[in-house]
Amino acid sequence: MPRAAASPGPRRCRRCPPPARPRLHHLGLLLGVVSACIVWLGGCAAEDKAAQEPPRRGVPVTVAAAVEKPVWVELSAIGRVEPKETVLVRARVSGEIKSVGFEEGREVKAGQVLFTIDRDPFEAALNQAKANLARDEVNLKDAEADLARSDKLRGSGAIAPKDLEHARDKAEALKATVQADRAAVEAATVQFNYCTIRAPIDGRTGDLLVRRGNVVKADDPAPLVVINRLAPIYVTFAVPEQELPRIRRYHQEAQQAGKQLQVLASVRGEKTPLEGSLSFIDNTVDQSTGTINLKATFLNQDRRLWPGQFVDVVLRLTRIPRAVVIPNEAIQAGQTGPSVFVVKPDDTAEVRPIVPGLRAGGETVVEQGVSAGERVVTDGQLRLAPGVQVEVTNPPQPSRGKAG
Repeated sequence: MPRAAASPGPRRCRRCPPPARPRLHHLGLLLGVVSACIVWLGGCAAEDKAAQEPPRRGVPVTVAAAVEKPVWVELSAIGRVEPKETVLVRARVSGEIKSVGFEEGREVKAGQVLFTIDRDPFEAALNQAKANLARDEVNLKDAEADLARSDKLRGSGAIAPKDLEHARDKAEALKATVQADRAAVEAATVQFNYCTIRAPIDGRTGDLLVRRGNVVKADDPAPLVVINRLAPIYVTFAVPEQELPRIRRYHQEAQQAGKQLQVLASVRGEKTPLEGSLSFIDNTVDQSTGTINLKATFLNQDRRLWPGQFVDVVLRLTRIPRAVVIPNEAIQAGQTGPSVFVVKPDDTAEVRPIVPGLRAGGETVVEQGVSAGERVVTDGQLRLAPGVQVEVTNPPQPSRGKAG
């Protein structure tokens, strides 16, 4: 079967112009112009933003100036106040308390009457001893007179040697009896005097443990009252045993100069410390703690120190007249040892190794590495590196701490 012929398309008039095609190159040109404008506007915005932002500066840090000043070489410890003398007042004889001559918790003077014990039994015993002494003294006098007469009769043969010897023995026996009687009188006097109990030292009394009418026993372990001497007073404290050589050296130098090492005691809650002097170095090191016990004496006229109280103690060994000190927080620990960041005159950071010395309060003495007047960084070290520009956020201040 014959294939059908294809239908021809519409015929175009030769006189009409051909249809218009889309102009793609115009669209690309438009997109390019728009992109250029966007880029240009973005650049302008970035320039405006950059113009509004302040110029970038160095790393912000705080600094302190190294200062040259006198500094004390000191040791710090916790001390405990102890009375210089403590007396436990006890009864030496048994009897009833007849009177109490003080108020508890008050100051007493040496020799002041504290208690009186019933004297009647002891007074009777004393009188009996005195009577025995008087009787035996009379008998001795008669015996000595008989012996003198016997001696006279011995020359004439009117007395037998045996009778003379008897008179001599009688006189010697009575002489010994008189001596015993005198000793008995002294003992009775001592017992009688024990009925009056006096303060052995100046001090402050504690709690009154017996009252009038109580019966006490001789040498009872329980005291009647405790007296502490508060002026002068001791402060005991301990320091590590490795400090003993320095303490002994400076203590000996002070003694040779006729002085004592100074000790400061600060009562917690008070600003002004009390001044005392080192008076005792123990003769052995405590093996359990590895420390050596020391003791300082304070006049304590104003009674600011109290037995049993804990205080902050500072022992001053010597004084460095010209030491360079910096704040403790300026020192950084590193693999090569301690170092500090020093701000140079052009405000760049420099790492400086140092040789630190003793610490006094919030400061450290620098033996090598930093000179007086140089600025050291106290805060912001973590963001620093050698040569980095820094911005000091505080004016240089003298390092803290007390002058020597």
